[in-house]
Amino acid sequence: MLALLTLAACEAGSATATPRIVGGSSTAPREVNIVLKDWLFLPDPLDVVPGETVVLHVVNGGLEVHELVIGDLLVQSAWEAAEAIAADPPPGPTPVVSVVPASAGLRVVVPSGQRVDVTWTAPADRAVIAATFLGCHIPGHWDKGMRATLRVATTGG
Repeated sequence: MLALLTLAACEAGSATATPRIVGGSSTAPREVNIVLKDWLFLPDPLDVVPGETVVLHVVNGGLEVHELVIGDLLVQSAWEAAEAIAADPPPGPTPVVSVVPASAGLRVVVPSGQRVDVTWTAPADRAVIAATFLGCHIPGHWDKGMRATLRVATTGG
C-alpha cells in the first residue's frame, strides 16, 4: 500500500510543460527571471520566442559573483579564454575582461545577492536558438557545469 501511495505522489508531482508564451516586442518586452546559483542557471532550458525582446531579471542567488553570458560555443569559448588569464579572480574584485566584439554575445556580471536587469532580443532563427547557451565563465564555474541552453518556446495567446 505504501508503494502505491509513493507512486501516486510521484505522478502527482510530475513536471508540467511550460505554458504557452506570448513573445515580447521592443515596445512591450516580456519579463523573464533568470536565477544564478552555485553552479546552475534556473530555468534550464530558458524558453524564448524567436526574435522576441525580453527584459532579463538576472538574480544571483549564489554565494559567489556570477555572470550570464549568452551566445554560441564560439562566444562561450572566447569568454572562458579571456577570464582564464584574468588577474585576481574571485573572491577578489571581478576582473575587467573583454573579447573581440564579433564574439562578445551578451555578458552581465552580478554580485552575490544582487539583481541586474538587461534588455535582450532573442535570435530570430530557430537553429541559432538551438546553438545558443547561457554560461558563467568566472574561473572554474563553466567547468563545474554552470551552463544552460535556450529552447524555442511554444507560443500562443
